[in-house]
Parts: sequence; C-alpha cells; structure tokens
Amino acid sequence: MSSHATSKTFSRRDFVRTCLTATAMMGLPLRMAARVMDAAQADDRPPVIWLHFQECTGCTGSLLRSSHPAVSSVILDLISLEYHETLMAGAGLQAEQSRHEAMTAYRGRYILVVEGAIPTAGHGAYCRIGGKTAHELLNEAADGASLILCLGTCSSYGGIQAADPNPTGAVGVRDLLKQKTIVNIPGCPPNPYNFLSTILHFLTFKRLPKLDGLGRPQFAYGRKIHEHCERRPHFDAGRFAQAYGDEGHAQGYCLYKLGCKGPATHANCSVQRFNDVGVWPVSIGHPCIGCTEPDLLFRTSIEEKVPIQEPTPFEGYAPAVVERKGKGADPLTTGLAGLGAGLALGAGMMMSKRLPHATPPPEKTIHEKTEPA
Repeated sequence: MSSHATSKTFSRRDFVRTCLTATAMMGLPLRMAARVMDAAQADDRPPVIWLHFQECTGCTGSLLRSSHPAVSSVILDLISLEYHETLMAGAGLQAEQSRHEAMTAYRGRYILVVEGAIPTAGHGAYCRIGGKTAHELLNEAADGASLILCLGTCSSYGGIQAADPNPTGAVGVRDLLKQKTIVNIPGCPPNPYNFLSTILHFLTFKRLPKLDGLGRPQFAYGRKIHEHCERRPHFDAGRFAQAYGDEGHAQGYCLYKLGCKGPATHANCSVQRFNDVGVWPVSIGHPCIGCTEPDLLFRTSIEEKVPIQEPTPFEGYAPAVVERKGKGADPLTTGLAGLGAGLALGAGMMMSKRLPHATPPPEKTIHEKTEPA
C-alpha cells in the first residue's frame, strides 16, 4: 500500500470499506473491488486543477466538512491537487504561477474540476481572476485536460446564478465547451461518493463510466429518486401529507402534494445518503427540490408539483380513508342480507346430508414417517 493512502486518520479498514462502497455504486461485481483498490493505491496520482467561478464553495465544503472523512481522504490522497483556490496556501501571483506551471507540466494528463457557473454577460466582467475572465480561464484549462468534471449544479447547468432574470448571463460548462466530453456530477451539493466513484472508474478502467443524455454517470443518476424512496409505499397507498406539520407529515406520509420533485429527479440520494447517518432531505420531512435536474432547481417553486402518470393509487389498494355516510344500512337492506345468508346456510346443510360419509383414514402412529406438506 502506498504511503499516501495510509495517513494517521485513515485506516486500512476505512480504505477497503470506501472502495467496496464505490465498487458497488458503480454496479461492478465484487471481484472488481481488488482492481479498484489497486487503482486507488497507485503511485502515479493524476494531477488535478480545480477552478472556482460563480458558486458558494459548498461542493468543496460538503466534501471536506461532512462526516465522510474516509471519502475526503481517499479523494485527496487519490489525486495530486495542483491548484485549488480554497485549499492551497498560496495566493495572488503565487497561486496563478502555480496554476500556469501545472497546466504546462501536465498538459494532456491533468483532470480539470470546475465548481461554479461561468458568467458571459458584460464580456465576462462579473467574474475575473488574475485579470482574466472565467470564460478565458475555463478555455485555457480545458484545452490541456484529459478529463473535464463539473462538480455541483452550478458548473453543470448554471445553478442559482442562471435563474431568471440571470443578470450575469451565467451558464454551465456544457454550454461553452460543446465540442468536448463533459462529465456532470450535479447536486446542491452532490454526494461525495458520486465524485469519488467517477474518478475511481476513470483511473481503474482508463475510460469514463456510461453517461446519460445530460453527461451524468448512469450508476448514480440512472434512476429516479421516487423509485427507491422510503415513502414510496405511502404514495402507492394514497397516503399524502397535506401540509407541513399535519398528522400525515408527522407519520412520514408521501410528500408529493407538498411539491416533492422525486418523481422527476434522477439521483441516488434515497440510496446513497449523506453524512454517514442515513439522512437526506425527504427522510427529515422536506420535499426533494430536484437539485440534479436543469429544469427544476431554481426554476420551479418548492410547492409546485411535477407531472406524474399515477398520482393516485391503483385499484388494488384499499382506500386510505374510509368515508362513512349516514347512520348505517337501512332495515330493509339488513333484512335482505340476512335472508340471503340464511338460505345459503340451509342449502349447505341439506347438501351435506345427501353426501356419502367417507371412511376416515387410519391414524398414524409416531413411528410412521410423514411426508412434508
């Protein structure tokens, strides 16, 4: 095991567990875990240039400050972080020189990670670093990158900066680098395991995982949250919270009527949760806001419902609420029902008298073998 994977705060057990989790997330058979671990322990760590534009740094913060010390340790030990404005010690001219030297020395080999949207209005005046616009910095770094990875919804689709009226003309990386393959890992913030698994797949197999139409890894974004939500049985049975704090909300009923975007959101939040304690927004009573979808987050209100094919339970389910009207059945109905039951019972007794009596089989002793039913 290489020295960079054996820090004091990162045990061998944590390392194996994290690689096994990443292997399972990628949909790989268990036998591939050894190959994934070998890639994670290789000494030739890929250089990474990490750019920040219009964002809150929440994607980096969630990675470093969550209760995933194993994930953050693997990621930071798995790569050679050559430039990262938030984490690097240098600043100003020293930082810019470090970025330029890394881009030159590792041209064609480094991984470019982009965090934040890119403003295009006002000739890029709304985000400048070292005298260069965000668009110029992106083009420079993308030109020599072996892999371009967008971390978070802002760099993937523009995020909150691109919401109406979008005064800065913010866009995602995919809107500017249309001739390059872009891997989007959206989320506000994204799950650190999705980021880790994507890099591990690239290092293990020297190719990208299968992507969907929005450039997202299918192992993480191939299914809708609604399909694996723990509140799905309540949805199927027609049990919905009608308002925050009502009885249905307190009992964990489905949040669709409160605006949950789970039926239209592709992500694995309901399966691979956050903070190592099994939490995600829906589990604590807040509807999914669709943060992995370009047309939902910051483009629809929280209470707005998404279209769905079957918002009511199918006929096989009993009604969630039985409505009782009036004081019960009238005497005539009760009498007719009783008469029908009496006739059926009498007919059954007459038929039983006409049937021949069967001879009961001999009783088995405890020594006889009996076949299982």
